[in-house]
Amino acid sequence: MLCTGRGNLKIALSRNFLSVQALCDPTLNIKLVRFEQDYSPNASMVSKFCLVFSLRIFKLTSKNFSNQNFTGSIQMSRQIRIALFVLFTFTITVFAEEPVDLDVVSKIKAEGFENSRVMDLLFYLTDVHGPRLTNSPNYRAASQWCVDKFNEWGLENAALESWGTFGRGWATDNFSIAMIEPQYLNIIAYPKAWTPGTDGVISGEPILMEVESEKDLNDYRGQLLGAIVMTGEPRDLEPHFEALAKRHDEQSLAELMQAPEPGAKPSWWERRAEFRRRRALRRKTIQFLKDEGAAVILEPSQRDYGTLRVHRGGSHEMDAEPALPALAIAAEHYGRIARLLKNGIAVNLKINVQNRFFADDTLGYNVVAELPGSHKKLQHELVMLGGHLDSWHAGTGATDNAAGCVVAMEAIRILKTLGDKYGIKPNRTIRIALWGGEEQGLRGSRGYAKKHFGDRRTMTLKNEHDTFSAYYNLDNGSGKIRGIYLQQNDAVRPIFEAYLEPFHDLGASTVTIRNTGGTDHLAFDALGLPGFQFIQDPLEYQTRTHHSSMDVYDHVVKSDLIQASVIMASFVYHTAMRPEKLPRKPLPEPEERSQAANGR
Repeated sequence: MLCTGRGNLKIALSRNFLSVQALCDPTLNIKLVRFEQDYSPNASMVSKFCLVFSLRIFKLTSKNFSNQNFTGSIQMSRQIRIALFVLFTFTITVFAEEPVDLDVVSKIKAEGFENSRVMDLLFYLTDVHGPRLTNSPNYRAASQWCVDKFNEWGLENAALESWGTFGRGWATDNFSIAMIEPQYLNIIAYPKAWTPGTDGVISGEPILMEVESEKDLNDYRGQLLGAIVMTGEPRDLEPHFEALAKRHDEQSLAELMQAPEPGAKPSWWERRAEFRRRRALRRKTIQFLKDEGAAVILEPSQRDYGTLRVHRGGSHEMDAEPALPALAIAAEHYGRIARLLKNGIAVNLKINVQNRFFADDTLGYNVVAELPGSHKKLQHELVMLGGHLDSWHAGTGATDNAAGCVVAMEAIRILKTLGDKYGIKPNRTIRIALWGGEEQGLRGSRGYAKKHFGDRRTMTLKNEHDTFSAYYNLDNGSGKIRGIYLQQNDAVRPIFEAYLEPFHDLGASTVTIRNTGGTDHLAFDALGLPGFQFIQDPLEYQTRTHHSSMDVYDHVVKSDLIQASVIMASFVYHTAMRPEKLPRKPLPEPEERSQAANGR
């Protein structure tokens, strides 16, 4: 049992004082009844035992001073005063704490530390199945492998569950791009997702477009038919004087714990106008290239050191207009070609890209499985955990987000193993979900939330909304867990502080009121459901691996995944064992009403 915050202690003090006063004064018995009804259902088994024991002792002693004011000067024997003091103090301690079963925590640690499967799971998701672009053959194969693994472990209801229509799948079968003149260079590149192939070899001198505004497009009219087009100036690359990988230190965690300044704009706010201008210009440029009949688009990577950051160049929607073949090129190679062209030196490129689209099944799928609850009254309630299974395609999606998936998989494996070994069963049902379509806008988790819990636009809720307790997500790379974001839900602070206390020596102790965005817990939070993302060490996530060709098995830290899986297992278990569901924030306004109020 672990103590939580001062606020709970004050509540416990007042409630316990009321119980003592009621026992000493028969006229206040109604207060005692209310106290038992209001508070006893929320107590742990140990707490309830202490309550009952305290009540019986107090009832035996109260007849000696039943008509006297407890807070006044009453004459009690030394033995009675000691008994009251001990029981009063002990019950205060019990009721002030969020229950944490340290015996179960110890068993979770032992299983997770000594028998971890995280790297085996990671190997299959990354090295074996490779990148997992939503609705691609790789994604389907990896999804089915997860279902088979859950069945092997003895979980129930393991399945691929459709969340709605996604659109076309896509994969690249083969590609090559090289500079033939003035010197041979095997160019580091990768095709952009949902773009077609070149339908054979294309060769020629590329055209470097310098476009800062829409009017600059007219300078290239009539010159681009069948051309290889380089869109944009090369980036000026500078040395990195700071380490690419880092962990949180005391200062960064202390800053993270501070609530954001009320009314303050996010860091990107002042840059939004320029971002929108650039995005609009890019769309017009791509449409111009299509209208002019360009053959291939080449773009510089947003990363350096030969690392490619590759997203989409076309659309997965079934009715989308065909895109042009497009490749992202290493910034250094792009810069070399651009400098040659600017200095009047002839360049000859040779390109061959073979891509395929898949339209046999346009539905999107999540992977789900369950560890059923064992409590007669609580087994229909739900605790969830997960991460997104889909990835971008230049790497193998190791840190984004096979890491989060294998942590969640390992966490539920640990809990299943504890049930098999020791008979430790969760009260509530625990459901794991590995999401599809996260990279295209949280499609899988939002579709799932709409199907099971309610419509965000209208806030029309389903029955499952009431039976839901919490969702825990991991999707900020492979760094160890350092704490958790509360998503502005202050009521869960003392609960999570208690859950983290057994893991302080593993570096996890920070609880922050802040929100964090960009991943699947938002689908739950948007419906007023408790959805949380853990704080993680950043490592190389934003500097090297995120959405890049270096998002591979080699850049994952084994010990961090083990630590994270143990913490997630403990959070999920204790949430499943609480007498009550986690506290919730007020329901948000319907999205359509908010949009109408903002004039949209």
